[in-house]
Amino acid sequence: MISTSFVPLEVSAERSEGFSARISSADADGVAFTEVAAAPHLVERTQAMIDNGGSGHYKMSLLLSGSSILIQDGKELVMHPGDLSIYDTSRPYSLMFTETFRNLIVMFPKNRLELPGSFAQQLTAESLGAQHPALSSVLAAFLTQFPAQLTELGPRVQAKLAHTSLDLISTLLSTILDADPVQRDPHQVLMQKITDYIDANLGSSELSPGSIAAAHYISTRHLHTLFRPMGVTVSTWIRERRLERCRMDLLDPLLAERPVSALASRWGFVDAAHFSRVFKAAYGVSPTEARRA
Repeated sequence: MISTSFVPLEVSAERSEGFSARISSADADGVAFTEVAAAPHLVERTQAMIDNGGSGHYKMSLLLSGSSILIQDGKELVMHPGDLSIYDTSRPYSLMFTETFRNLIVMFPKNRLELPGSFAQQLTAESLGAQHPALSSVLAAFLTQFPAQLTELGPRVQAKLAHTSLDLISTLLSTILDADPVQRDPHQVLMQKITDYIDANLGSSELSPGSIAAAHYISTRHLHTLFRPMGVTVSTWIRERRLERCRMDLLDPLLAERPVSALASRWGFVDAAHFSRVFKAAYGVSPTEARRA
């Protein structure tokens, strides 16, 4: 059940008898909200499990009761009720629950987090609440409403709430990373400024590698070098961010009467036919089909 609900995992328990567990889950727009309540056990994401699939996701954990230990990237975090942490399914990790517990996990594709992967990696197996108590409390209060209430709402509202969850998660992580820029790699500080600039200017048809480089007083070649470790080009990053904004607008009931071409233009797609092609290539359906669904 665990491997089906999340990604391939190894689960073991010291108890040979009397083990009990319960899972409840709700999915919305590619984001899975899952609550697990169980007796003590160990969960491991080994290299063999990674080879079986499921890479490319982040999991945000909110411990509701009990205690646990999260290990990833050479770091070990002891979690208590109310603690928030994040981990990456593309690398090995272990979760040890030492007593009966309840845990809420939000799992989502990495490309849905509007933050470069190298940034998020710095925060795996870290206490997010300890680093920013105020924002962590806001996110925890929001997430505790899931998944029970989510199943009672319509698909469009579910999608909006899922997107709000990701916005809050992105805001928390980026705020933590911005809190002490002196200790960060200057290249990462620059990348944060660049990705923030891109997000703020997605609606401009003039947004391009050249304009981004000029705004940050670097060469276009250096800009491309900064993006290379992320495995995407600058243009791909811009296109993916624009497409995601368009997709959310298409799902928004408040924008149901606005033409698809107007929504595309709002986010920098000046050619409606081109927009339709790249949207279908990215999501497998046309913009009109996405809106109807």
